[in-house]
Amino acid sequence: MARKISRGRFWAGWIISGLVILFMLFDSISKFFKPAPVVEGTVELGFLEHHIIVIGVLGLLSTLLYLFPRTAFLGAILLTGYFGGAIATHIRIDSPLFSHILFPVYVAFLAWAGLWLRDGRLRRLFFDKE
Repeated sequence: MARKISRGRFWAGWIISGLVILFMLFDSISKFFKPAPVVEGTVELGFLEHHIIVIGVLGLLSTLLYLFPRTAFLGAILLTGYFGGAIATHIRIDSPLFSHILFPVYVAFLAWAGLWLRDGRLRRLFFDKE
């Protein structure tokens, strides 16, 4: 049985999700054009230049899945894995904790919070007892 959610909750969820989507679209699409800062930053993280496109495709596909309500849950799971890789990369090169290592945690939290607010199915997964 589908339950209606409030307009406020719906729009708050989409605004939060929109921030994550915009950030990830900018990050992923910029990897296709390979501007100097992206190439330098990726190489500094220990990847080779030819890995940039693969990283961009993975981020873009995960983001597009997150964008559409029917596949948003799968997209959130894939984005969480993507962010986990970013965390591991920053730990490996001994980046600063709050600004670099935990930044993907912040974005993942926002992705799930936005989905939680806009999709009643996720809330029912945890709270409905049948």
